[in-house]
Amino acid sequence: MKDFVMIGRGERIHEVSADDWRKHLAGAREHTATRLRFMTGDHHLVRNFVVSELARNQGKPLRPGEISRRINLPLSRVTTVLEDLEKNLFFLVRNDAGEVSWAFPVTTEKTPHRLNFSTGERVFAA
Repeated sequence: MKDFVMIGRGERIHEVSADDWRKHLAGAREHTATRLRFMTGDHHLVRNFVVSELARNQGKPLRPGEISRRINLPLSRVTTVLEDLEKNLFFLVRNDAGEVSWAFPVTTEKTPHRLNFSTGERVFAA
């Protein structure tokens, strides 16, 4: 029997040999670390905050000023970090008003996917 993994891309399913898939996974940790190298402690702080707070914010996007106040970082720093996170790897998306409306894996935008947390929060999945 052939050992393979099936991967969906768009509307197609592809067979990948299990050996090739294992090789890909073996390099994934290093690849991810390289892609995250731009992130400082402030980047992690902002990203972690917006992901958790979008679920608690009753379906409303987060304003940069609110983020700044709640995590005690200057607004100018929060703005820079949000720009970095949006530009590098598409960690989050801001709406036209500059508010964070999407931070993987959650969004305030209506999608077909809903997340329900054991703590009672409900949010759309990005």
